[in-house]
Amino acid sequence: MLSGYLEKFEDLQQRFDRLRDVFDLTVKRAKQQELESLSSQEGFWDDPAGAQALMQELGTLTQDIKAFQDLNDEMNDLADFVALDDDSLQGEISVKLDELQNKISQLERASFFSGKYAQKNAILSIHAGTGGVDAMDWAQMLQRMYLRFADSKSWKAEVLSTSYGEEAGIKSTDIQITGQLVYGHLQAEHGVHRLVRLSPFNAKHSRETSFALVEIMPLVEHDLDIEIKDEDLKIDVFRAGGHGGQSVNTTDSAVRITHIPTGLVAQCQNERSQLQNKQKALQVLISRLILRQEVQNKAELDKTKGEYKQGSWGNQIRSYVLQPYTMVKDHRTQFEKGDVNAVLDGDLEEFILAWLETNTCQL
Repeated sequence: MLSGYLEKFEDLQQRFDRLRDVFDLTVKRAKQQELESLSSQEGFWDDPAGAQALMQELGTLTQDIKAFQDLNDEMNDLADFVALDDDSLQGEISVKLDELQNKISQLERASFFSGKYAQKNAILSIHAGTGGVDAMDWAQMLQRMYLRFADSKSWKAEVLSTSYGEEAGIKSTDIQITGQLVYGHLQAEHGVHRLVRLSPFNAKHSRETSFALVEIMPLVEHDLDIEIKDEDLKIDVFRAGGHGGQSVNTTDSAVRITHIPTGLVAQCQNERSQLQNKQKALQVLISRLILRQEVQNKAELDKTKGEYKQGSWGNQIRSYVLQPYTMVKDHRTQFEKGDVNAVLDGDLEEFILAWLETNTCQL
């Protein structure tokens, strides 16, 4: 009897139907046609970098569509086999079920990274919140945590700018992270992170609560939806300062760019060349504008659904508790781990996967 195989097939069919909703083949085909049309326009290669990025996106999209169509055909073929109700086909059906289960599992994992910017690199920014020197120290602890996580993923992390605290820690930092599916993973970290511990910065060593805001922005060099006019930019150059006010560079090579209409600011002080710092600061500014636009779009959508919550320091996504017990808990997924030191050393994979399992890529 094939009843056992029929139950397995029905389970696979339900999983595949859920993927069909997430994948949205109609939308992907429309996007494929749009990109093909753009690539055939006269003067397309006048902008080599933009053209290359578009062709890469088109290639990935074409592969995704083919993989989904092939899997759909295999599911239909297996349905025909099962419908024959022929016991002599049990062996063949069993092998095919295992193959399709593996393919569907891979596609489910890939669906985590189906958003517009999921495959992009990212800018990770950390801002110390309330808590004084404890908060600035906490911001630096988070910087170390994410640098270690990036290293564990074989990603490249480059600190673009850092504003140091007077006594300890950092006020803010911008980090450019490049590698495979960087934004797709790191978007799970966007939000307020809370630390509870005995403060090393006061004589009583009292229990203190500190906050830091982590922003994750896709790193995009070309975005047709973002227009930046030269007259909307205010560009300042300055000498980069290190910890305790020490000078990092001996020339005014650091660059700060302010987008006047929005008030958004981006800066870079890592490179010795003022031109290189300007180029990277502009990239960061584009990323900030994209994040601002997407957050506004999502807020409007959530308002229509009655789900909108104002982003604020009160909406923590994760708590790291060192006293009176040890625990890291994500308040969105309820996933938690007792080994706080391991998490602060960059062991974030399970937290990110837990979030991805309940959220498709938002940006």
